[in-house]
Amino acid sequence: MNVTEAKNKLNNILEMPIMAYELKKILLMELIENTKDDIRKGVRDVALKAEKAINDIDSELTRIDKMMSFERKYEDMEYICGVDEVGRGPLAGPIVSAAVVLPKDFKIPYINDSKKLTPKKREELYDVIIENAVSYGIGSRSERAIDEFGIQPSNYDAMKEAIGRLTVKPDVLLVDAVRIPDIGIKEVSIIKGDSLSISIAAASIVAKVTRDRLMTAYSALYPEYDFDSNMGYGSAKHLEALRTIGPCEIHRQSFIQGILHGEHD
Repeated sequence: MNVTEAKNKLNNILEMPIMAYELKKILLMELIENTKDDIRKGVRDVALKAEKAINDIDSELTRIDKMMSFERKYEDMEYICGVDEVGRGPLAGPIVSAAVVLPKDFKIPYINDSKKLTPKKREELYDVIIENAVSYGIGSRSERAIDEFGIQPSNYDAMKEAIGRLTVKPDVLLVDAVRIPDIGIKEVSIIKGDSLSISIAAASIVAKVTRDRLMTAYSALYPEYDFDSNMGYGSAKHLEALRTIGPCEIHRQSFIQGILHGEHD
């Protein structure tokens, strides 16, 4: 094959879906085999990139294997559920929680804390999680509930709602950083759990994508606040809009009083 064909073949392999990682490795090894005796620099460069891609896949699978350590600790239990929330800190919009039960020993390369992923990667991983999960549930609490009851109680209520929407009853909950009161299910609180547990990371992504889509929809209703960019967090444009035109219906009044009264000027 010529240089262009080799580059195109490599690019096509690298663009394959996340879950095609085993096939991707096979095709990369075939590409290396077919180009190993070629002396042209362009083809040699393709082979080197293919070798690096294989090493990257292997490294990623090793990382994912470590992220499954908590799941393996409770592998005698049938349903292991990861729980996480998104939206504790924004000035507007709801807090959203997700509960996800993945199949046993189900590896999802590139899964991670949702904050560490690009929007494109989150969307791709969201589809993989939804399509393959044993069960998932989503819960939320509005800005009005947050104003009335506080962020932490609202967080707990959203988590309970997400767990309650599962079609299976979890045997153990792996929860990011908190313990849910009065849940009646064995739970394990894991600090930075969305980076350490594949189940919590999955819940983090489902919650994040769900909330981001909602805030993008709100942005069409309230374009002045740039919600599709800041997702309700206090960006410069969002703060300026708050100070000049005031809050809209989805702002958390308990979060913005200092801004409105000039305490952050």
